[in-house]
Amino acid sequence: MLKLLSGEILKKKTECLVVPVCENTEIHDDPAIISLIENARKIKEFKGKKDDSVVFYDPADSKLERILFVGIGNRDKIDADALRRFAGKSVKQLIKKELSEIVLCAPCPEKLDMKDDVLLGALFEGAFLGNHIFDKYKKEKKAKPLKTVSVFTDSKIAKSRRLLPSKIETICKGTLLARDWVSMPSNEKRPDRFVRSMVKAAEKEDLSFSILDEKSLKQNGMGAILAVGAGSRSKPRLLILDYNPFKNKKAPQNKKTYVLVGKGVTFDSGGISLKPSAGMDEMKMDMSGAASVAATLITLARLKHKFRVVGVIPVVENMPSGDATRPGDIIKSYSGKTIEIGNTDAEGRLILIDAMSYAIKMFKPDVMVDMATLTGACVVALGEKIAGVFSTDKQLAKDIVASGEAVAERCWAMPMPDDYKALLKSEFADINNMSSTRYGGAITAALFLSEFVEDTRWAHIDIAGPAYSKKGGDYCGAGGSGFGVRLLVDFLNKM
Repeated sequence: MLKLLSGEILKKKTECLVVPVCENTEIHDDPAIISLIENARKIKEFKGKKDDSVVFYDPADSKLERILFVGIGNRDKIDADALRRFAGKSVKQLIKKELSEIVLCAPCPEKLDMKDDVLLGALFEGAFLGNHIFDKYKKEKKAKPLKTVSVFTDSKIAKSRRLLPSKIETICKGTLLARDWVSMPSNEKRPDRFVRSMVKAAEKEDLSFSILDEKSLKQNGMGAILAVGAGSRSKPRLLILDYNPFKNKKAPQNKKTYVLVGKGVTFDSGGISLKPSAGMDEMKMDMSGAASVAATLITLARLKHKFRVVGVIPVVENMPSGDATRPGDIIKSYSGKTIEIGNTDAEGRLILIDAMSYAIKMFKPDVMVDMATLTGACVVALGEKIAGVFSTDKQLAKDIVASGEAVAERCWAMPMPDDYKALLKSEFADINNMSSTRYGGAITAALFLSEFVEDTRWAHIDIAGPAYSKKGGDYCGAGGSGFGVRLLVDFLNKM
């Protein structure tokens, strides 16, 4: 639980007050806090440098059990994400001390040249996300998350931002929901089971849903989704989650509809074009786009978002078998276009095009955004912490990148050169799902998708890098990151 506190800090009863300290510069304006920091600076080894720390126990004339002073370095280098990292790292450290509640002391916004809601939001986000422990499959639960994290700030700020903790908690719960789905092993989330899990979460909110099973997919001519799922005993599904605040009342004339499409490959063996065994265990995360889209819809419903958003989520398992699609096969997609299969491991783009074509026909979106762990090439280009954004609509790409910057889910706008489309030419079908060259794979994958979006404003976000990590960070443990939920919520809130 997140709380906002103000008043006299020395009269607050807490197991630990955590105070961020800069090198040779004061970032607080509360006299009591400044006095505590002055005492901490008297300790020779504590300079306020990044990762410096010192603890005072049972400080005089206060109800505080302990004070943890944490160095956060040079003030000029402190941005919102530095505060997220400070909060997350502090929470993780105090979980190890088996504490149940703490208070983070917020710096003065003016001294960091930061808006108060941005500053407080960053502290709350880092603390809540850092307080997450994924131990569902461990018999022995070695650590317990904190029950309460409070942020102490000026009384005027606290009064004006009293609703902020609840909002941040709602958004971060969505991120953690996506994290848990991604970290879950593939045997626990085969297509039908994963869809049931998403529906179970959605049923608790103001969301309507529908599911297209294998029979419905065949009736609708969704040959691309069916081709990817052909090799698995667990048959594919298409889940539609619909958040519509106007469903029971008259919609305004300028009503807009946004569609989010999320790739849901619950395990990707590569199919007949089998992946190398090294690292294949991580392919449980190939449904990260689906997890983020479903969690975003659930979050928007909880926040009572102002316009309609539809999530279209194709879910399959890509496995080799005697029934599996082969390289060289030609399939017919929902759009009517035929596709030659150059590589069965280029499967994500196939399930996305059927979902996107269906979404355009059924919902006529003003804007459509797909999110997918689509290509290793994007990881090669941008590394493991930055997503690639592909769109012929420069303003749309710019808006997504800006939201990524705001919430520290970094994105980079990538090119979509028209002449690269020639690399997808097929001699036997309308298009090949694989480029004729090994270079520029993230670009050609996006160009393949672009052939199925018609005139819709559309952007593709390749999250292959930041969706999953073997090693955790300051406010995210190992496994699924939940990347995309905070990004999409921020993006849609600004539209």
